[in-house]
Amino acid sequence: MTPTLAELLPHLALALGGLAVLVAAMVRPVPPRGLMPAIAAVFALVPGLWAFWPGLPASGMTRFFAGLLSAITLATLGQLARYADRRGFAGDSLYGLVLWSALGMLLLAEATNWLLLLLGLELASLCLYALVASRTADGLGAEAALKYFLPGAMALAALAFGISLIYAGSGTLEITDSLAAASPLVAAGLGLALVGIGFKLSLAPVHLWTPDAYQGAPAPVAAFLSTGSKAATAAALLHLCADAAPEAMAVLAPVLVIASGLTMAVGNIGALRQKSLKRLLAFSSIGQMGYIAMAALAVNDGGGEAALFYLAAYALMDLGAFGALGALSGEAHDRDAVSSYRGLGYVHPWRAGALALCLLSLAGLPPTAGFIGKFLVFGAALRAGYTGLAVFGILMAVIGIFYALRVVATLYMREGVEAYPVVPAPAGPAASLALWAVSVGVLALGLFPGPLLAAIGKLVGGQ
Repeated sequence: MTPTLAELLPHLALALGGLAVLVAAMVRPVPPRGLMPAIAAVFALVPGLWAFWPGLPASGMTRFFAGLLSAITLATLGQLARYADRRGFAGDSLYGLVLWSALGMLLLAEATNWLLLLLGLELASLCLYALVASRTADGLGAEAALKYFLPGAMALAALAFGISLIYAGSGTLEITDSLAAASPLVAAGLGLALVGIGFKLSLAPVHLWTPDAYQGAPAPVAAFLSTGSKAATAAALLHLCADAAPEAMAVLAPVLVIASGLTMAVGNIGALRQKSLKRLLAFSSIGQMGYIAMAALAVNDGGGEAALFYLAAYALMDLGAFGALGALSGEAHDRDAVSSYRGLGYVHPWRAGALALCLLSLAGLPPTAGFIGKFLVFGAALRAGYTGLAVFGILMAVIGIFYALRVVATLYMREGVEAYPVVPAPAGPAASLALWAVSVGVLALGLFPGPLLAAIGKLVGGQ
C-alpha cells in the first residue's frame, strides 16, 4: 500500500460506503431490516481503525479527528437504525447522506488549504440540510431544513468571498502561508471567513438557526449535527488560531473574545427559559461552542489540548442526550416538551438516567467529562492572559447548571406521566449499545481523564 493510498483510505471508505448503500438498495429493493445501517457502519468504522493503525503517514490531529468522527458516525448510525425504521424514513439515501456528510466533516477537520476547507464544509452542509428534512411527513423538519439552509448558504458565500480576498492579498491558498501575509485584504478576508466558520459553530450573533434546526430534525440527526459538524468546524478554527501570524491574530483575537463571551451568555441564559428539550439542548450547544472559542484563543497555551478533550467530551454528552431523547420518544413525534418528562426517571430508569447524566455533564458538574473539559479550558484561558473572559465563562457555567437541574428535577421529583402518556418505542440493540457506550464514556472521562489527555498530548506534540 502506497503512502498516498494510505492517507486516502478513510476518505475512500466513507465515499465508497455511501455508494455501497445505494447499490445495495438497487440489488435488494426491499432489504432485510438492519442491512443498510450495518453496511454503513462497516465503512464508518474504517476511519476509526485507520486512526489507531501504526506507521501511517498522517498527523496527530488528523488521526484524532478521524477517530472522533468515526465514533460519532457509528453512534449516529446506531441511534438511527431502529428509530428511522419504525418511523418510516430508513431509506438508502439516509445512510448514504450520513457517510458523505462524515466525509465532508473529515475533509474540513484536516484541511490545510482554503479550497479544501470550503469543499469539506459545503459537502457536510449539503448532506445535513437533506438529513434534517429526511422525515418528509414531518412539516417541522422541512421548515427546520429551510431555516438552516438559507442562512447557511449566505454564510458559505461569505466564506467563499473571504477566501477570494485572502488569496488576492497573499497569493496562496495554503492556510498557514496565507495567514503569514500581512495585508489589509487578508485581514478583511479572514473576518469574512470567520463569519462562515462562526455560523457552523453557532457562535453568536450568527447562531439563530440552531434552535429551529435542532427542534425540527429527527433526534439522531440532531445529535449528528450538534457533534460531528461542530467538531470538524472547531478543528478548522483551532487550525486558524494556531497558524495565524501576529498580524492576523490581532484581527482574530478581539472578534473571538467578543464572540466567545456573547456565545456563552446566549447559550446558557437562553437555555434557562426553554420549554422544549430540543431547543434547550440547542442553546446548551451554543454555550459549549463559546467555551471552544475561548480555548481556540489560548491554543498556544494549552488551549489546543483542552479543546480536543472538550470536543471528545462534548460529543459523548450530546450524543447521549439526544440518544436518550430519541429512546424516550414515541413513534409519531419526538418527546420534546420538558414537562412531558415528568416522572420518567421512575418509569424508564435507564434511559432517563442516561439523559440526566449527560445533562449534568453539559452543565459541567463532577464527576463527569464536562467538568474536566471546562476545568482544562478555563485553565488554558487563564494561562493565556484572558482572565476576564475566563471569569465570565465560569459565571456562565454556574448559570448553566440550572437548566440541567430543572430537567433532572422533572425526571425524578415529579412522579406521574399523565401529562404525556406516550409509550416510548423500543430503542433497539444498536441504539441501546450506543447509549450505554456514551454514558460510560461520560463517566470514564470524568473519573479517569489521564489516558485521553496523555494521548492528546502525544498527538499534538507529533503534529
